[in-house]
Amino acid sequence: MHIGIIGATGTIGRRVLDEALARGHWVTAFSRNATRVTDDRPEVTWRSVDVLDAGSVAAVLPGLDVLISGFQPGNASVDFQDTVHRSIADPSVYAQAARALLEALHGHPRTRLIVIGGAGSLEVEPGVVRADHDHLLHESLDALGLPREYAAAVRGHRDALNVLRTSNRLWTYFSPAEEIAPGERTGRFRIGGDQPVLDAEGRSRISVEDAAVALIDEVELPRFVQRRFTIGY
Repeated sequence: MHIGIIGATGTIGRRVLDEALARGHWVTAFSRNATRVTDDRPEVTWRSVDVLDAGSVAAVLPGLDVLISGFQPGNASVDFQDTVHRSIADPSVYAQAARALLEALHGHPRTRLIVIGGAGSLEVEPGVVRADHDHLLHESLDALGLPREYAAAVRGHRDALNVLRTSNRLWTYFSPAEEIAPGERTGRFRIGGDQPVLDAEGRSRISVEDAAVALIDEVELPRFVQRRFTIGY
């Protein structure tokens, strides 16, 4: 398959790129400025794209079977705090990106879209979403070492999911586990829908490498078209 990856220089995007190439897929990797990328592997083509500009996205869609968007303001793999600050300053950027992606797909109805989002929109109990409750959200941010102001960005991710839910395009939204960081590729995890997957200690956690496995699994065998899914150990 021919897979496009927006944010392919990011923490998750780089692992998704590696996973896709390891499985023999063709990949076009997108960055804000592809001229700065030093990855010269012949199996991947690098192109520049502005995810907030529907025209820019539409121009790169021909030939793609699936477009995976790992868009974040800034590049968290280079400067995590910069991405945090940018996300707090303009949390609407996630919904803006979702609208631009959907608009770009108007002329490409057969191209699938997978958006890598956040975990804050998962239900912590039936009908209760963490992003909608300050005390629950602040507890989570405190545990993760993030400033409470980041609640605005968590809600921005939730708003992006709600934008996708209004569309009849072939979209999928991926909520990683609450705790996600570089680690080991085990290929062993559990899949969930709108509720977090918790381990024996009650933690929602996954490695970035296993998140990439789950994303390429979904590319190869679609199970969550027009739906959200999550994973955890």
